[in-house]
Amino acid sequence: MIIVDATVTVFRHMTRRHSDSAGHAHPGPEHPVEQAMLTIRTEDGDEGYSFCPPEVIRPHVLDKFVRKVLIGQDHRDRERLWQDLAHWQRGSAAQLTDRALAVVDCALWDLAGRVLNQPVHKLIGSYRDRIPAYGSIMCGDEVEGGLATPDDYGRFAETLVARGYKGIKLHTWMPPVSWAPDVRMDIKACAAVREAVGPDVALMLDAFHWYTRTEAMELGRGLEKLGFAWLEEPLDEQSLSSYKWLADNLDIPVIGPESAAGKHWHRAEWIRQGACDILRTGVNDVGGITPALKTMHLAEAFGMECEVHGNTAMNLHVTAASKNCKWYERGLLHPFLEYDDGFDYLNALSDPMDKDGFVHVPDRPGLGEDINFEHIENNRVA
Repeated sequence: MIIVDATVTVFRHMTRRHSDSAGHAHPGPEHPVEQAMLTIRTEDGDEGYSFCPPEVIRPHVLDKFVRKVLIGQDHRDRERLWQDLAHWQRGSAAQLTDRALAVVDCALWDLAGRVLNQPVHKLIGSYRDRIPAYGSIMCGDEVEGGLATPDDYGRFAETLVARGYKGIKLHTWMPPVSWAPDVRMDIKACAAVREAVGPDVALMLDAFHWYTRTEAMELGRGLEKLGFAWLEEPLDEQSLSSYKWLADNLDIPVIGPESAAGKHWHRAEWIRQGACDILRTGVNDVGGITPALKTMHLAEAFGMECEVHGNTAMNLHVTAASKNCKWYERGLLHPFLEYDDGFDYLNALSDPMDKDGFVHVPDRPGLGEDINFEHIENNRVA
């Protein structure tokens, strides 16, 4: 049960996802990118794994913080280990990020599940083994036939409904798109999608994150007329008072925070101040599965829904173990990409979806990621 080592393997894999200058994903030619796999190993030879970008768990972070906290400790003491890592953040000169905490915490949960031959959501205490998914569309672009016009969004929404999705979330146009952002174009795209899918499909919008209050108000009013389920991150989330103002003045539910730091503690302040109607969490956003569950229970205590940001196995297990989360976010999606193709370093999808729009939680041990270790070894960088 005692941890004897924590190592990182950096490897290359192929993808057609490209990031623009603002970090938004778009489709493009296949190209290699680097990925990192954290491995935590015990004295009994058991291992747990978790993936992240290499810079999140670079050698300095691994040596200075992760190994110092983990080695020699009982891997089952996840709460204490998470608290000890969180304690080190203050003196780390911002080197030990919440993303780094998340990858360590996920590897510990994966290890526990593999040792006990149980999926993580069963260790937590499962609420369900399938979750309705909403299709999360990539940010708009200027690619012909892609996501360049409101009509493009409408056509793609029809495709997603035919695939089985009962909910769709739009990410509209943001810089570096030459003419973005534009509230009226956002509303036109949302209107095109509503017209395409009808009144019974749940629709949400994740907007440009730095609109002004008046622009966010105009956007929210437009979505209210279209019967949207929520408005997400139209303002800088560092301004809690702006979100309280927006939530107070709109009828459409405002969801947040997603990118704001502060883990579950800061999300408690959003509830207390009335800055959101639906709380937001995510494993990478708050520092792991352990604090994501704290956030879910925090919202539950106030009778609030808490929606989980992002896909992948780690977030899927949190949604499976939570009653007050309605959706699993599946994406990001684009007309020129096939999400179900998965990743070449995994032998199977971690979030397979049936024709009725439900994602089924794999019953494999741990996080349930069917890792292609041979691919990783053959494409090892460091």
